[in-house]
Amino acid sequence: MKMMFTILSLATAFHGASAVAQMKSGHVAANGVNYYYEIHGKGEPLLLLHGGLGSIDMFEPGLPALAKSRRVIAVDLHGHGRTELGNRPISLIDMGDDMAVILKSLGVGQADVLGYSLGGGVGLRLAVQHPAMVRRLVLVSTGFAQDGFYPEMLPMQAQVGAAMAEQMKDTPMYKSYVARAPQPQDFPRLLDGMGEYMRQPYDWSEDVKKLEMPVMLVYGDSDMYRPEHIVRFYQLLGGGLRDAGWQREHMSRNRLAILPGRTHYDMALAPALVPTVLPFLDGK
Repeated sequence: MKMMFTILSLATAFHGASAVAQMKSGHVAANGVNYYYEIHGKGEPLLLLHGGLGSIDMFEPGLPALAKSRRVIAVDLHGHGRTELGNRPISLIDMGDDMAVILKSLGVGQADVLGYSLGGGVGLRLAVQHPAMVRRLVLVSTGFAQDGFYPEMLPMQAQVGAAMAEQMKDTPMYKSYVARAPQPQDFPRLLDGMGEYMRQPYDWSEDVKKLEMPVMLVYGDSDMYRPEHIVRFYQLLGGGLRDAGWQREHMSRNRLAILPGRTHYDMALAPALVPTVLPFLDGK
């Protein structure tokens, strides 16, 4: 968990340093959860989804650059940031449906989606369950199956729970949560919910094969996902199966990017992230 604290510490350092003009915010009720959202900038809609135990503020370093040409719809996921936890389990499948409700409530019929880690899983489920609503999909440090993690990660994830709350009270992660959460006392319950979610096995390889929208995968070269899993994800999308050809006639429409010198825990802060994904989102 120490590595997870790092990303919240860095994100907090950026908070308030690069505020985006013309930001509006509000709440949308979706399937029993009252989601907090922010809208930054103008242009084609881009749904932005943060990582686990974080909030919209994880993206603050890159958000101004995205908002220069996009209407960025950033959402605090279930139980995170300014969105209530309630009594519903943490579920990527449920949150995928929730994102569709939010987009429709904001008058958006179709959007590009950029999700990181937990948010990438939510974005993937939105694309699988509501494909007509996703134009282009960017998944940052996201896996399609539980066995994509390095084996030593699974026992660590299985230990996440309320018992960790006390030892986390001096961490930026906890301080960020209590500064934003509607019910700060829910932090131990959030840890329980996240632990329960992470202990559940999953394999969405068959769903990945059915995706019809263009997809970009982005990872750090020292990510928590095994390189074999990353390559397999790209292959399931039709990439990396053959030479592209002299005229690029066999080139996949999907993309894979590996950012050097990056881990899973600092991907949202990487200066190279926005320049890497924007050409893809813009269809270039």
